[in-house]
Amino acid sequence: MPTRADAVFEDLFVLELANNHWGRLERGLKIVTDFGRIVRFNNVKAAIKLQFRDVDRFIHRDFRGRDDIRYIKKTIDTQMSWEDHAAMVAAVRQNGCIPMATPFDERSVDMCVELGIEIIKLASSDINDWFLIEHIAKTRKPVIASTGGSSLKDVDDLVRYFGNRSIPLAINHCVSLYPSEDSELELNQIDFLRERYPQLVIGYSTHEFHDWESSVMMAHAKGARTFERHIDIEADGVPVAKYCTLPQQADRWFKAWQKAREMCGAPGTQKRNPPEREVRYLDALVRGVYAKRDLPAGHALTAADVYLAVPLLKGQISCREIMNGEVLLRPVRADHPVNIDAIDSPYASVPSLQALINERGLDVPESLRTPPAQ
Repeated sequence: MPTRADAVFEDLFVLELANNHWGRLERGLKIVTDFGRIVRFNNVKAAIKLQFRDVDRFIHRDFRGRDDIRYIKKTIDTQMSWEDHAAMVAAVRQNGCIPMATPFDERSVDMCVELGIEIIKLASSDINDWFLIEHIAKTRKPVIASTGGSSLKDVDDLVRYFGNRSIPLAINHCVSLYPSEDSELELNQIDFLRERYPQLVIGYSTHEFHDWESSVMMAHAKGARTFERHIDIEADGVPVAKYCTLPQQADRWFKAWQKAREMCGAPGTQKRNPPEREVRYLDALVRGVYAKRDLPAGHALTAADVYLAVPLLKGQISCREIMNGEVLLRPVRADHPVNIDAIDSPYASVPSLQALINERGLDVPESLRTPPAQ
């Protein structure tokens, strides 16, 4: 079991934003918003992880014009200002997720402190970069380290270093192949890491692209308790990398993990998982979202525009899903339910997600039905 200080890692999903937003603030904010909704709907604990680099120092000045070196070109093309990073961190918090970052240099570690980043990630490439590691340790913040490409001594040294300083540390089994084939996942390494470091939370950082639902179930069953994947959205004509997860895929990922927890059962040291009939009973008391007044199409919802009341109706969003800034796709009359198909939401465009909302709650009475478009 994790100590009180290590509990931040337990059942934590790390959603790696990396350079998926291509240095575009608006794209990044859209990714955070879409995944924040999926996280909230699935009731999971999640961190959205950014990447920080002090580009002016990180890349030697003589190489900044080298377009033939992909890593350098991508780093320069996607760099963001301090103000943009601050806006991203604020958005992560506003969407109910934990702000997390991978700093690749010492100045970026300082940025983590300045922006109030709650968890720091040590990338596989930096597991023996002791200049960086010592600077991270000075923050005293919890750290998750990935083991891709590392030697056993690298990991032993890191665990000993953080343990001697009583700094919370989790170790992720990671295969740094982008993407990874199923035959390359080496999930038995989770068993090895748990046995070698029983005092630590062990996780799984995953880059497979065929079937990550099965792997998250197996990883949980083997004892992994923190999970990481890259995330992206389909927008702006930007191709999505094979190892990245779209919002609807993240929904399936979370549900596969929840199924694994159900099958494995809760140990006596943790709170039980309530049975489905108990959850259904309590779900009947969940409040639905109703319009306070006539609302036009294109209106961005705020708390002042709606009220929450029972019963929850089929197709209606509930107190669990409503968020400030939802844009109405069609008018909603006063005292009528705000339905999922009336707002701009990732659930409205994904049949499997929309079905979850359309099938719950009571049938809509004739007096509250939306008349067909004329």
